[in-house]
Amino acid sequence: MTAFPNVYLTGFGAYLPGEPLDAEQIAQRLGAGPRGAGLRARVLAANGIRTRHYALDEHGAVTMLNEELAAAAVQEALKDRDLPLESVGMLAAGTTQGDLLVPGFGSMVHGRLGGPPMEVLSAGGVCASSMAALSAAARAVRLGEHDTAVVVGSELVSRSLRQSRYEGERAGFDAEFLRWTLSDGAGAVVLEPRPRPGGLSLRLDWTHLVSYAGERPVCMSAGGEPIAGKTWLDGPDVASAERAGLVRLRQDVKSLPALFRLGLREYMGLVRAGRFTPDAIDHVLCHYSAEHFRGEIFGLLREADLMIDEQRWFTNLHTRGNTGAASIFVMLEEAWRTGRFTPGERILLIVPESGRYSLAFAQLTCVAADDDGAVGGDRAGNTGRATTAAPTVAAPANAGTPSPLTARDGDGEVVRWTVLELARVWAEFERQVRATPLVRRIDTGTATLDDYRRLLVHLRQQVVEGGRWISRAASNFSVEMFALRSAAIKHAAEEHRDYQLLERDFCAVGGTIEEIRGARKNIGSEALSAYVFHQASQPDPVDLLGAMFVIEGLGAGLVLGWARALREQLDLREDQVSFLGYHGEADDAHFAELAHLLREAVPDRAAAARVVRTAEVVARLYAMQLAEVEA
Repeated sequence: MTAFPNVYLTGFGAYLPGEPLDAEQIAQRLGAGPRGAGLRARVLAANGIRTRHYALDEHGAVTMLNEELAAAAVQEALKDRDLPLESVGMLAAGTTQGDLLVPGFGSMVHGRLGGPPMEVLSAGGVCASSMAALSAAARAVRLGEHDTAVVVGSELVSRSLRQSRYEGERAGFDAEFLRWTLSDGAGAVVLEPRPRPGGLSLRLDWTHLVSYAGERPVCMSAGGEPIAGKTWLDGPDVASAERAGLVRLRQDVKSLPALFRLGLREYMGLVRAGRFTPDAIDHVLCHYSAEHFRGEIFGLLREADLMIDEQRWFTNLHTRGNTGAASIFVMLEEAWRTGRFTPGERILLIVPESGRYSLAFAQLTCVAADDDGAVGGDRAGNTGRATTAAPTVAAPANAGTPSPLTARDGDGEVVRWTVLELARVWAEFERQVRATPLVRRIDTGTATLDDYRRLLVHLRQQVVEGGRWISRAASNFSVEMFALRSAAIKHAAEEHRDYQLLERDFCAVGGTIEEIRGARKNIGSEALSAYVFHQASQPDPVDLLGAMFVIEGLGAGLVLGWARALREQLDLREDQVSFLGYHGEADDAHFAELAHLLREAVPDRAAAARVVRTAEVVARLYAMQLAEVEA
């Protein structure tokens, strides 16, 4: 089988406009109104940025265009590689917003640079747009279409953050958070099909980019109100859109933890597919918008037993600021220039993008000039490509999922396999649940009070019978399974009256007790009930741990978010969403107990396979139950 040619990063450049500015200086450049000093202090403390750069003078006037920043970074990268602009066959550029609406940003950068005709790509998006440009340029080089490509990420956001854009109606935390977090800059890399002569290069082993826009709402935006569908182009003039705040950049900060959980899911999937193992990574360059989020990311990785040693993580967020699409290349340039990499070492790049939930990963390997370029020839034998056998690793704790189901030292192969497979089941289950019309409306902020009442009606049937099938399962456990029998009895007692809490919520939002008790099961509920009762009637029904994983996991992983969203969207009181709120919190404890039982009560691989299979079936039927709410 003929191997694809390799691609190497052989030159690195960055450009940060003006002198580094501290907290007081940035307030002077952007302008700070009489309100919001406390909020500014909170944001600056949380993001941990000590200095940053703006293409603004001391009076707040713009000193450079975004295309000029990008062109300067490209020139620095070519200078580092000692190549003329005439050698470039492709220019790929990523940014959040170019200087002009039309033409594309890449064309404007090319025009600013001058030089011969070349292929140009403009990658739109937010922070991951530069990684999309990198992936596209790498494919062109790998296919032999170009011998040299340059990739640049650039941002000039400061002009949109000036106080004049925030006059009038109070901007709110989501807009103010970005105002005191973002800054200007550009970074660029040179790509070639051969290592750099007489020096070091970074071989691009693989890239992985994925969007969750098909199942997730907008998180960071400018130019309109995503939920209402109202954009800055729809009014009588641009001035009215500006006055209405439609052009203002904003981010739903409270939704960012969901992005990190999705990132962990993708991270786990790459490990499971054999793309990398955490112990084999020497350096991690991860773009996160604020120091506060670093702790959240580390917490998720540690819970999942997938953490890469903290000493291997490099960032210059504190001194260069959050430069959006430029950040990953600005980081890479500094790490390269300061001699951080040595031959044989592997570097993992991670860029989560909150625009509409995108994630980008790449692995690089540092190679010397005499490297033969053979994939798989590095120090630890990592091929840099997917392998057929997945390594033995822990399942992620919160990869969009519930899960204290993490592998521990001393766990056997059976437990490790089980928790990893259950994490796979959850990932597909969450995708199916979020695709149902009702849940999509909750996620996008368009749910109605009638939606909430219908959700309670259809959940009640399953909740009423939950205690019954758990009790039946308890009666079918043998003495040898005493731990599971005891746990089932205890859990059945806790579940027995939950439906009454649900009924009170229904009546509190305008329903009647006769209506909810008289409703019939939908098709998904009928199928789910029949299946779990059948399984509970079997001798020693250990596989029902898989059913509990899905049902309790829904509470721990999704239901609490629904409760918060519905309260906010429908202006409900806490006592009107008490059932969802209770399960969102209580199911965390249930999940911890489930983790213990999986370790104690799954004797062999055959039993583990039955647990996983039951989880798959219950997940499919539960998703059907939610989909049938619309029927």
